[in-house]
Amino acid sequence: MTDPELIARILGALTGVVGVAVCLGYGLWRFLALALSAAWAAFRTDPPGGHDPRITPYTGPEPARPAYWSGQMWLDARFAGQAAALTLWYLLTRHWLGLVVRRRLLQGRNGQTGELADHGFGRLLLRLLAPGTALAALLSALLASVLLAGVALFFAVELALVALVALIATLAGRAADRLWKLVLGIRMACPYPGCYRPFPLAVHLCPGCGAAHRELRPGAFGALRHVCRCGRALPSTLMTGRRGLAARCPHCDRNLPPAVGTTRVVHLPLIGGTSAGKTMLLAAVLDGLRSWSHESGLTVEPASPDDLREANTLGRSLDRTGWALKTQGGQPRALMLLVGHGRRRRLLYLYDPMGESFRDADSTRGQGYLAHADGVLLVTDVLAAPVVRRALHAGDTERAEAARPADLGPVETYAGFTGELQGLGGRRGRLPVATVVTKRDALDRLDSLPRPTEPVEAWLAEIGLDELVRALGHDFAAARYWVVSARAATGAGALDSERRRAAEPVLWLLSRTGLRVGGLVGDRRERPDAAARADTPAGQDTETAQDVRVGHGEERSDTP
Repeated sequence: MTDPELIARILGALTGVVGVAVCLGYGLWRFLALALSAAWAAFRTDPPGGHDPRITPYTGPEPARPAYWSGQMWLDARFAGQAAALTLWYLLTRHWLGLVVRRRLLQGRNGQTGELADHGFGRLLLRLLAPGTALAALLSALLASVLLAGVALFFAVELALVALVALIATLAGRAADRLWKLVLGIRMACPYPGCYRPFPLAVHLCPGCGAAHRELRPGAFGALRHVCRCGRALPSTLMTGRRGLAARCPHCDRNLPPAVGTTRVVHLPLIGGTSAGKTMLLAAVLDGLRSWSHESGLTVEPASPDDLREANTLGRSLDRTGWALKTQGGQPRALMLLVGHGRRRRLLYLYDPMGESFRDADSTRGQGYLAHADGVLLVTDVLAAPVVRRALHAGDTERAEAARPADLGPVETYAGFTGELQGLGGRRGRLPVATVVTKRDALDRLDSLPRPTEPVEAWLAEIGLDELVRALGHDFAAARYWVVSARAATGAGALDSERRRAAEPVLWLLSRTGLRVGGLVGDRRERPDAAARADTPAGQDTETAQDVRVGHGEERSDTP
């Protein structure tokens, strides 16, 4: 073995020993420490809370910040990986190989300070350490890369688990909201004319800045809460408090009552011809529901300040003039009431359209709220029926005219809307119908007709409206009948029994939706004025009481 070979072996061994020693004793840990420090710096802003150019501002339509796990978390992970890789590359190529080895050790300078050795032996020794140091740098970079790859893989699994948990929480939140609405039968729809459109989610307003959030539900902006652009945290589910936020219709941008989205909505349109007594019946229903609330566990309250003003306006009109003004305008705005019994509540939408709305198929088709109807309140003025008018004698004809009959008979009114109701909603066969014969005070004064008695459907058939009774029984899932005097149920001197009777059709329709108020309705088989007789003061005979009631009815006809 020649001397050069021996020298090469010695130098190779020295290089290996130096490389491994420097790598394990210092280089590997230095590489790892600096790479991990650079990766950690990618997960924080500098200064904390300040602007970070790595964060791309969200410019979408939703005024909320996307959830960290939905996007920025993955960007930060990428930035961290890039920072660690760049740090390793810089340490290997620029610092260790470029500065320490090439510019210092190979030049006979100290690797740490860069100072030139004082004598030749020292410079030679430093030059002999250069290959070992270069090997240590390569080994350190290689081993650090392997270890960092393992850390990155473990961290990626953790991030995936975080994203999975967030996704599960998001899906669970949405499922809980949907299940809640499904169990309670909540179907949201706009109550305003010109809209009436259903929607799965209302627009919620931030109480801090008033920004409109159209996607306030578990999703990419947060599983349990969204952070508004103003910095305020907003609950994203019903269970976490979303019901406390002001809401608007996503289609027409008009305010919705707070109960929308948390309470089952029951849509009840009042169907009847012009002057059939719909508005008067609506006023009687409001008074009747309030009367029932005093006598039972029923609770009734306006759903919003607008509904309170509308109900008060109707009441003041009756107190001032004794009349309810004729419904004007185009499509009606629903009068919304929160009706509850026990632990259950319903958000009741009562629609009082113009009688002209059902004059023909085109105008009926424009009543979009019919598509959401959960029942029908058919307001029937039998004095407008041709078969009834023909049966009247001379004196009764004048009395009937004084009661201002509707422009269309009940059969014609029903025929005008029933086909379009089926076309709009497709659910007519599953709906109940409450038929309310109005103007009982006027009917009681007619000698040409039998007095209205229970069962009302038999009385309707007796006066020639059996066709209407058959059609209602055939077309709807259930039908019940009432005969009321809305005039005797409203205003000063109204009878509580008449008020409660006027509200019974609505209570019966609500009971069909699961609200336990059926016991308030009962099964009335007595004569309709029996309850009025029960209110007769002691010492006053029934005949006198009848005269008083009839006289009161002559002053106030049951017309809108």
